Amino acid sequence: MQTKPFRIGTRGSPLALAQAHETRSRLMAAHSLPEEMFEIVVLSTAGDRITDRALSEIGGKGLFTQELEEQLASGALDFAVHSSKDMPTKLPDGLYISAFLPREDVRDA
Repeated sequence: MQTKPFRIGTRGSPLALAQAHETRSRLMAAHSLPEEMFEIVVLSTAGDRITDRALSEIGGKGLFTQELEEQLASGALDFAVHSSKDMPTKLPDGLYISAFLPREDVRDA
């Protein structure tokens, strides 16, 4: 039985945090686990820190996921939550997208 909290990695943006909290709530309900079994770990990514240049000049969408990917690969995170709109088209070996939250109304723009 798992005794330490599962670590959910995410960025610190309002959208990322909302998605991480929804994921935690859904996992709690699906597995009948208390909130303290899930720790939300907020990471700052290069995409968050570099604000003086266009992302296309310095690496594109992967700048928002690299730190999450590294933490997943090292075992420091159990899983990560991230918006698909910012995901690179190719993931590092050993990582994969295993679930999606239900999509919100596409007419809400």
